[in-house]
Amino acid sequence: MTSVFTTALPIAIGADHAGYEYKDAAKLWLQEKGFAIHDAGTNGPSSVDYPDFAHAVASAVERGEAACGILFCGSANGVAITANKHTAIRAGLAWQNDVAKLIRMHNDANIICIPARFVALPLALEMIQLFLETPFEGGRHANRVNKIACS
Repeated sequence: MTSVFTTALPIAIGADHAGYEYKDAAKLWLQEKGFAIHDAGTNGPSSVDYPDFAHAVASAVERGEAACGILFCGSANGVAITANKHTAIRAGLAWQNDVAKLIRMHNDANIICIPARFVALPLALEMIQLFLETPFEGGRHANRVNKIACS
């Protein structure tokens, strides 16, 4: 698998208790494909606060310590909302392949957020692959993306 993101940096990955099994599976899958991983946790089923892990992944991407990010939680809404509080982040929620592709093509997303309670693991891995392989289309979408930040 090739990636449109720099492979010189790791992929930051994180999850809450509802998504940690998917995080662990995606981490192994990506490592088998040669990607370095920055694992921001969590690592078990004990209840945790999803913002802690979303902020850790978003901060790593924002600081340039990670090429992009992957977040899992039950609905993925909480991690997406949290990650998008970071100025340099465009986190997109994906629940099917077309959405995973479009958040890259049209929104230049740098974090994909996946709802672990609503998609099967094989689909989650397919979406990650599409996210990593799909380039930003630019053109008319660049103007729109440039209007997103409030700063």
